[in-house]
Amino acid sequence: MSNFAAQLKSEIQRLSRKEIRSETASLRKSTTTYRAEIATLKRRIAVLEAALKKLGKTAPARPVESEDPTTLRWRASGFASLRKKIELSAGDMGKLLGVTGATIYAWEAGKSKPRASQLAAIARVRKLGKRAAAEMVAALQ
Repeated sequence: MSNFAAQLKSEIQRLSRKEIRSETASLRKSTTTYRAEIATLKRRIAVLEAALKKLGKTAPARPVESEDPTTLRWRASGFASLRKKIELSAGDMGKLLGVTGATIYAWEAGKSKPRASQLAAIARVRKLGKRAAAEMVAALQ
């Protein structure tokens, strides 16, 4: 009888393995599909992050300048290039803004910064061309 029990036991094991194999085959197939999809998504994320990083390095678009002194920004090099662009001396620029030429040099050197009221005046001068600035200086003299 032990031979019969051993054969019955081995047959039950064989059938149960066969059933388990058929049940897990669909799971394996779906697992493989999911892994492939995950790998594709990871590659896509890497590409998007690289694009985002590249966009972060580009200069942001300049906002529209307003007359509100709290939103005006200040850069000494930008002010120096403005003065050179409209071809004014430090003294003439000072007359337009109501300060001295030495103050203009201090601003350009970064030793000091203009006040809020002066930032508004700088914003108005920034909108002028060479001729208009020269006419305003002539009118002040």
